[in-house]
Amino acid sequence: MYHTPVLLTESISGLITCTKGIYVDLTFGGGGHSRALLQQLAPEGQLFGFDQDPDAQRNSIADPRFQLVNANFRHWKRFMQFHNAYPVNGVLADLGVSSYQFDTPERGFSHRLDGRLDMRMNHSKGITAADVVNQYSVERLTELFAQYGEVKQAYRIAQLIEKGREEQPIEESGELKEVLKPILPPGRENKILSQIFQALRIEVNEEMDALKEMLQQTVEGVETGGRIAVISYHSLEDRLVKNFFRSGNFEGKIEKDFYGNPITPFKLITRKAIVPSQEEISKNNRARSAKLRIVEKIDFSL
Repeated sequence: MYHTPVLLTESISGLITCTKGIYVDLTFGGGGHSRALLQQLAPEGQLFGFDQDPDAQRNSIADPRFQLVNANFRHWKRFMQFHNAYPVNGVLADLGVSSYQFDTPERGFSHRLDGRLDMRMNHSKGITAADVVNQYSVERLTELFAQYGEVKQAYRIAQLIEKGREEQPIEESGELKEVLKPILPPGRENKILSQIFQALRIEVNEEMDALKEMLQQTVEGVETGGRIAVISYHSLEDRLVKNFFRSGNFEGKIEKDFYGNPITPFKLITRKAIVPSQEEISKNNRARSAKLRIVEKIDFSL
């Protein structure tokens, strides 16, 4: 199976406000969320799927209400305007890496499988994780691992990489793990490697910048009364989403009008993040860190 959709029932039921409306699945992947959305939409409804990974195209859905766009979701507004389907009634984004991407060694997303250090969501363009590991300075690598991996030994990790690549280029995930052995204590190696691989993946795909651009476009891109649902998997993503949904900015600073009322483009539908049940986690362990947040677009010009 390409990917098991996470928090499927909760995200779909919280997203749809008009069955005849226009909806966007910004992270199509295996199409699990999209298929569930189409089951709830009326014949007049429309659904657009976005995925920058060319491999996701094989999962496209044969339904006249559906169209799949091979593009990064940071460009969703432009494409929807081009298709005269803007603004929309709802936007869904599941920010996780698909099971297919994790389980395909040559994609390089998992430290558990030996393969080339690629990590590109769109494996036909852009820099690879090998480029980052072999070309970035120690200072830049340190900042990268500290910021995106939230690891405590960021400088030490960067030093080990520099020393290792002096002997030979680090091209495979196994080679990187070998270089990092001195900072991988037994019992904690998987957690530390996950943080390091996460940092590389975020850098390669410009994930934080893309997420910010995508969220900012929802302010004008979603109809008043429409909803945005986002599933995140690590604290960096969730913090951005939480702040933006609360305040309309990424710092979480709530501005108020003359009367002290908050000025924000959204109403919180979920005041606390929805997390998977133990039953779902037992069936799909990769759902364990998922957090779903949903907001409704309001007319904040009043």
